[in-house]
Amino acid sequence: MADDAETTSREDAAFMTSAMLKAYSHPLRRQILRLIARRGFLRAADIAGELDVPANSASFHLRVLAEAGLIEEAPEQARDRRDRVWTGRKGALNVGGPENPVPDEALGGAVVAALAEDHQDLVRRVMAWTPEYVSGRTAEVHASFVQRTIRLTEAEFDDVMHNINDVLSAADAAHDDTDPTGRYWQMDIVVADDTI
Repeated sequence: MADDAETTSREDAAFMTSAMLKAYSHPLRRQILRLIARRGFLRAADIAGELDVPANSASFHLRVLAEAGLIEEAPEQARDRRDRVWTGRKGALNVGGPENPVPDEALGGAVVAALAEDHQDLVRRVMAWTPEYVSGRTAEVHASFVQRTIRLTEAEFDDVMHNINDVLSAADAAHDDTDPTGRYWQMDIVVADDTI
């Protein structure tokens, strides 16, 4: 997937179907989606080796992701007609919202819980690395933890979120994939107002 699932309102984001929600709620499938997003395109054997799962399991989960519309074949990357290569779908996904309620509330809740679990894992990794940086034992930047409180209307907040997404999309498009110093950065943006 080019962009991971979001829970914010986005006019230009596609809304997840029940099949997408079900597929995305599985932890191994989310790992596969992140791996495909990092590599651009992969075969089942590549995924099996990278994630240390049986090839038939990787193939099964790829079929589920494809049937849900979360990935698609990339025949231009295939070595021959029998070679099946997969890439992520383009564009952001939205779990649901008032204008487009989630088609299955239980599945929607499972996806939001999965996003929160992934976020907590990211925070744990950042917190484990942070003492190395703040103590000066390393100068390499591997993470950032930013916290800021600002007062905005809901419309202003939506504009900020759209602008952040536009900046991230522009940076992704401008990056030279052949640059050996490039690294993958997982960015979780979590915001909440003072009413929840």
